Amino acid sequence: MKRHLNTLFVMTEGAYLAKDGEAVAVRVERQTRLRVPLLNLDGIVCFGRISCSPPLMAACAQSGITISFMSEYGRFRAAVVGFSPGNVLLRREQYRRADNAAGSAAIARNMVAAKIANCRAIVLRGARESKADESRNELEMVARIMARQIEDARAVTTLERLRGIEGEAANTYFGVFNHLIHGEDEAFQFTVRSRRPPLDRINALLSFLYSVLAHDARSACEAAGLDAAVGFLHRDRPGRPGLALDLMEEFRPLLADRIALSLINRRQVSAAGFRQTESGAVVMDDQTRKTVLVTYQKRKQDTVMHPFLDEKTSVGLLIHLQARLLARHLRGDLDAYPPFLWK
Repeated sequence: MKRHLNTLFVMTEGAYLAKDGEAVAVRVERQTRLRVPLLNLDGIVCFGRISCSPPLMAACAQSGITISFMSEYGRFRAAVVGFSPGNVLLRREQYRRADNAAGSAAIARNMVAAKIANCRAIVLRGARESKADESRNELEMVARIMARQIEDARAVTTLERLRGIEGEAANTYFGVFNHLIHGEDEAFQFTVRSRRPPLDRINALLSFLYSVLAHDARSACEAAGLDAAVGFLHRDRPGRPGLALDLMEEFRPLLADRIALSLINRRQVSAAGFRQTESGAVVMDDQTRKTVLVTYQKRKQDTVMHPFLDEKTSVGLLIHLQARLLARHLRGDLDAYPPFLWK
């Protein structure tokens, strides 16, 4: 079983990462600011203008440490990954299943149903915590609608219809997202989901967390011997990690939405930590990004009970466990892919 290792996030513009013995050294202006043993790392995520030495990239590839390069705003650019430990038979089955519409739909519908169910869990939690009758009633009504959407997702047989249900459920969920935000600070009022670019502070938070989660999902796919580029719900597109995006769907509510809401409701982030660029995109400053990443890493250390495996595990290992369960299904050890359902 994969050990729970750390992810190194580097945000200092102009930093240079080099191999220093069996460790990675983070150098700024030729001064070593940090040194981390490679055996303690699961991944390295670089934001903005960060450079890496070829020996370090080779060492990380050999050790199974994924290096992801992001824009300063969190948009994925490229990744350095090593040889996959998976056997060719597993990947050939993955490709065959991805080329089969019915086979793809059978896996994708479980992922989408779990995503909707996990979003619904957040809505129900918001209803329980709400002190306003109007918000509570609205959230409870939406939870009933989403319960029907879960059943619809489980019953579909085509990817086209499944994507339609996913879109409807996303609109339903984000339609009441503002009711999940406590307080009356207009700086953190949610209106509509905007992605490229994020047009308000909440969307900037969500997009950034989704990018970090995508890195973890890509690492989980590669560690399980799966091809992160070939998905079932997200179809092939150059440069897009389709399977990683598939795998992260059921974790968006747990490892992104819930964290964003907690940061806002607990006043761990402030409006001053965001700025608007000339293009209209809203971005976070370095201190806010650091706060988000520290919170994300702490959340991954929490312990939960896996509903299918019936064993305790850390939140950070959940996506790796799901990648392995997907691999077991593709090998024929499991009749269906068992998604993660948050309770």
